[in-house]
Amino acid sequence: MRTYDGDPVPGGLAIQQVSDLLGVPAPTLRSWERRYGIPATPRSDGGHRRYSAAALHELRLMRDEVARGRKASDAARSVRALLDTDNPAHARIQRLLAASHELEPRAVREVLEGARAELGLGATLDDVLMPSMRQIGSWWESGHCDIAQEHLTTEAARAWLSWLISHAPPPVQAAPVLLACGPRDLHTLGLEALAALLAQEGLATRLLGARTSQRTLVAAVAATEAPAVVVVSHLSTQRRPAVEALTVVAGTGPLVFYAGNAFLFPDSREGVPGTYLGATLTGAAATLCQRLLPA
Repeated sequence: MRTYDGDPVPGGLAIQQVSDLLGVPAPTLRSWERRYGIPATPRSDGGHRRYSAAALHELRLMRDEVARGRKASDAARSVRALLDTDNPAHARIQRLLAASHELEPRAVREVLEGARAELGLGATLDDVLMPSMRQIGSWWESGHCDIAQEHLTTEAARAWLSWLISHAPPPVQAAPVLLACGPRDLHTLGLEALAALLAQEGLATRLLGARTSQRTLVAAVAATEAPAVVVVSHLSTQRRPAVEALTVVAGTGPLVFYAGNAFLFPDSREGVPGTYLGATLTGAAATLCQRLLPA
């Protein structure tokens, strides 16, 4: 498995080198360390910060969490949880990352199934699978793995989620919940994970996939008589088309729900029709079940 024990240069990088490498202003780096301890850096004999490879990795994770729309304080908590060796999910994450690095899809599925047996499905998805995929994404960006590793791990996770859905109990109602990415959004793994959680609770779903247009959503609602539609968007630049799709679908009758990093901040949810599902898959599934399943 890839590690971050070796320093990029002897003695570590200076703060301006790190700023240039990560695209994060030096004052922001200082603020993250001062306020959140991300990362705790040693000083040179002259009192200057020096960043190791491990510190760079921690900062990449922090930067990426903030870029997804999280407040810095929330991003810091997420990074600490991911790297916390006392976290019950930490060992599972490391095993999944090792299986990913070895390009062993069966081992990836075995880790996920073992985590489900120990932690439950919700915690496996929120605390093992999704953090692991963010870690792999950070590795790919920094050149510590290639795109084949990310693709293999994603497809192994998808196969496992599909198996869970196919072995779920029969749904309590025939009409499915429609799950869709916004018209410009590509990443469907979170929706596939949500589908597995909902199947466990007896809710049927239909995954409409990436870049789902308004026309496709409206046609799917008419064809399935869906009681609810979920639209996910991850980047602020993709938020507007997703909101427009939600507005159009809300006018056709079903309950509408939305999620994703594009909606993390309260002001990003102003004027958006429907119900925000929160930042975790477990919370999203609980909200949907509360609204859609009989009491």
